Amino acid sequence: MGAGHAHTLHHAGDSVVHRLPAHVKIVAAFVMVVAVVATPREAFWVFGAHLLLLVAIWVAARLPVAAIAARSLIEAPFVVLAVLLPFFAAGPRTEFLGLSLSVDGLLAGWNILVKGTLGVLVSVTLGMTTPVRDLLAGLTRLRVPGMVTTIATLMVRYLEVIAAEARRMRLARVARGHDPRFLWQIGPTIRGIGTLFLRSYERGERVHLAMLARGYTGAMPLLGDVTTSRRTWTVALVPAAAAVLLATAGYA
Repeated sequence: MGAGHAHTLHHAGDSVVHRLPAHVKIVAAFVMVVAVVATPREAFWVFGAHLLLLVAIWVAARLPVAAIAARSLIEAPFVVLAVLLPFFAAGPRTEFLGLSLSVDGLLAGWNILVKGTLGVLVSVTLGMTTPVRDLLAGLTRLRVPGMVTTIATLMVRYLEVIAAEARRMRLARVARGHDPRFLWQIGPTIRGIGTLFLRSYERGERVHLAMLARGYTGAMPLLGDVTTSRRTWTVALVPAAAAVLLATAGYA
């Protein structure tokens, strides 16, 4: 339990954004996401202003744009959905480059694409400027139910252990001459997934018993006492307040 684990999301740094307490950044990120979602889809300029706010945060945190883009690829399935909507949605249609597109589908696709992208960028910014351990501690300080933070903590700490176990099992299969390249050769791989599930379940039982033996009472311990000044809250919530004002301006 005490071993450290490396996570590729966090980008080490010593900027003012990195130094803000995790629970403060979580609140600010949540407010910004709510502001983006509340922005009317027809308010195109407001979404551009939201992006400029994020760019200002990236500059202050000295985050590399290439790393942000690479970590944002998780939204690719939503991009595909947004691109397909104008072709299949009902309602009035318009012509563009010889293609018949639904007007409602265009707006719905734009809405999914822009809000999903900005939401992912806010989350990626939070993850790149805050270690996972601090994020979990911040959720605890925000009074998130203890069971939720406990599950998240154990998931984060042991995800890499399970991934390493899966790699070792695959290498063992390859060493024994099984390197599937066709669909009909997938049987042993499926059985290996079942074995991995059983091993993970047994590992979870052992870890839980070990935690109980060490005095675990149902909640992860909160290390340290972070007192947050009004100035810190103000600095962190300025971009969030600006995002709320922009969302409000979108209805004007």
